[in-house]
Amino acid sequence: MSCKTAAYERLGAKAAYVIAKSRYLCSTEHTAARPSDGDGDRTRITMEISELQQRVDAWIKTYGVRYFSELTNMAVLTEEVGELARIMARRYGDQSAKSSDECSDERMAEEMADIIWVVTCLANQTGVDLTAAIKASFAKKTSRDRERHLNNPKLQYPSNKK
Repeated sequence: MSCKTAAYERLGAKAAYVIAKSRYLCSTEHTAARPSDGDGDRTRITMEISELQQRVDAWIKTYGVRYFSELTNMAVLTEEVGELARIMARRYGDQSAKSSDECSDERMAEEMADIIWVVTCLANQTGVDLTAAIKASFAKKTSRDRERHLNNPKLQYPSNKK
């Protein structure tokens, strides 16, 4: 058994899935052909939402065989949100962490990325253009809440903190 296979077995299927997913998105075949981010660094990943949808779809078709059903992905999304909630409760709430790395910045970022990944899968499966949906959401929120939050006394900073 190779070291890589043994490591994947120790990590478990989910961790191996996340590692493979990140390696695919960060691989040179996907970043070398990309234009630089303005500072000549082609290793940084920045992308439009439409590109994210395309890259997730390509990953699923290459490594994932097919999308899980929409209902399964909804359950996976709920699981991922729960994992982030656990980190948030321990970092910012009253609960204490069991280990030092359980609530690390890296772990929190990983869970947030997993949530974005699953939402992107659901969008791809259901034909939702996330770019258009987010633009529409900004317009709705701006129209509805243009002055609502500005006039909310609960959100105002106290002028004199003691």
